[in-house]
Amino acid sequence: MKAILLAGGSGTRLAPMTAVVTKQLLPIYDKPMIYYPLSTLLLAGLREILIISTPHDLPMIEKLLGSGADLGVSFSYAAQPKPEGIAQSLIIAEKFLNGQPCCLILGDNIFYGPHNGIEQAASLTKGSFVFAYRVKDPERYGVVTLDAAGNATSIEEKPAQPKSPYAVTGLYFYDSEAPAIARSLKPSPRGELEITDVNRAYMQRGELKVGILGRGTAWLDTGTPDALLDAAQFVQTIERRQGMKIACIEEIAFRKGFITAAQLEKLAERYGKNDYGAYLRSVLEE
Repeated sequence: MKAILLAGGSGTRLAPMTAVVTKQLLPIYDKPMIYYPLSTLLLAGLREILIISTPHDLPMIEKLLGSGADLGVSFSYAAQPKPEGIAQSLIIAEKFLNGQPCCLILGDNIFYGPHNGIEQAASLTKGSFVFAYRVKDPERYGVVTLDAAGNATSIEEKPAQPKSPYAVTGLYFYDSEAPAIARSLKPSPRGELEITDVNRAYMQRGELKVGILGRGTAWLDTGTPDALLDAAQFVQTIERRQGMKIACIEEIAFRKGFITAAQLEKLAERYGKNDYGAYLRSVLEE
């Protein structure tokens, strides 16, 4: 399975912070925001990743992440000239996917907690799999309704009167049909190709599975200044308490066996004697 990390958008809710840089390069405590969704992909064992962003921001993201070789993975890059919907990323990525299943993750979503369900979803070959999370303000999200057996019965995009408290998170797994489904969509009233419509198409085929992220998992959306601050404080609290970093992509690459201890030591040297470099060296000393 290949992966798509969508790091585009105009970031208007975070202006003026996003006047000259994409929100995915803003810091969440001690790391760029993009490290967090990227870490989710690496934890799921996905190593071929296409990063999509605006033509303006793409060079900066590529400068930050490079080819991925130093992490034992492969990063490719593609531009989304205009923010015309999440589902558009599936069309942009069609050549990269080359008929393979894919995982699509949004660049401003943070997942913290057990990743067992995500690893299982990464083995998908037919249909689709999405994750739902209970929120107190579901009207801000795509909302999924489930029957007693846990099957999806409806999906609505930002409904005025939500039928359930379960929001569909920004992490989606699709089979090889996803780009074709995205191509068949018509733009919504806001002029975008909606990912909710892709999910609804799979649901109508009876090929949409939904996993519930329970209390042991945190899902954070970082699209507003308050949410950005909340996420930074959450990460700071966990890291200070446990002495372990969240979304440290170098550590994940090492623990997943993508790179050797010698390669990790070389990566640590980049950061000199700062806290991040010291943390990477502590991983080697364990």
